[in-house]
Amino acid sequence: MRCTTIDLLVRLRLIAFLSLSSLAFGVNAFQPLITEDADTLGRGCNQFELSVGQDQEKSDGETIRRLDIPLVFTRGLTDSLDVYAGAAYARIRPDATGNGKGISNPMVGAKWRFYRNEESKTSVALKPEILFPVSALHEEAGLGVGKTSGSLTLALTQGIGFGEIYVNAVIGRDRFRNTDIAHDVTYSRFSAAPVWEVTEEWQLALDAGAEIANGGGTRTYKRYAELAAIYLPSKDLDFSLGFIVATDNQSPCTTTYTPVASMSWRF
Repeated sequence: MRCTTIDLLVRLRLIAFLSLSSLAFGVNAFQPLITEDADTLGRGCNQFELSVGQDQEKSDGETIRRLDIPLVFTRGLTDSLDVYAGAAYARIRPDATGNGKGISNPMVGAKWRFYRNEESKTSVALKPEILFPVSALHEEAGLGVGKTSGSLTLALTQGIGFGEIYVNAVIGRDRFRNTDIAHDVTYSRFSAAPVWEVTEEWQLALDAGAEIANGGGTRTYKRYAELAAIYLPSKDLDFSLGFIVATDNQSPCTTTYTPVASMSWRF
């Protein structure tokens, strides 16, 4: 069945929404931050990460809401190499297909810390990640991409007087099954996040970044900023809250607000 013009416009907005909302759930990062740290768990260590986030995209007087609940398991193979796998339940309202809920793209990845200097408190890591495709119906509903996609992150952690600062450079590609709805997108992103160690149990963070995405002859500029608080009752457990604001330069401009709560457990 051919979709109506209205349905097609809604689907196009959902695809754009997917691109913006994916910023909020960088896997294996220092939750709930988007910018990745360069640290690894260590040989034989494990970690579960659970997050809950509610995106609200506002554009031209209309609002789309997306709920994401990602779960990620990470295993330390060596002191400098982690591997991880995860997936997320997502729900979008409204959607154009009636299939706006289900599992978004499952992913696998690794983080290799290839440089560490204890004296200068500097660490550098590479993080490749692969996204596995969702079904055609889920792609049309905006839940994920319909072809295998991926990204590569270069992450720097630098110790400073009040805590640490994380810096990232990211390149990636999102590939779509249905090119009538969306073209493949190649993107690059740069971000930085200073983290203040307020006490032994509390940390505060500011995370900000910009992204350039190219697809279908169109270049899109995106920016985001996040405020976050992290509570660490022990070395193996932390809870966090964050609030993200993201915008792009589309016409009309789209603004996305995302409160996110997360928990990390290491064992």
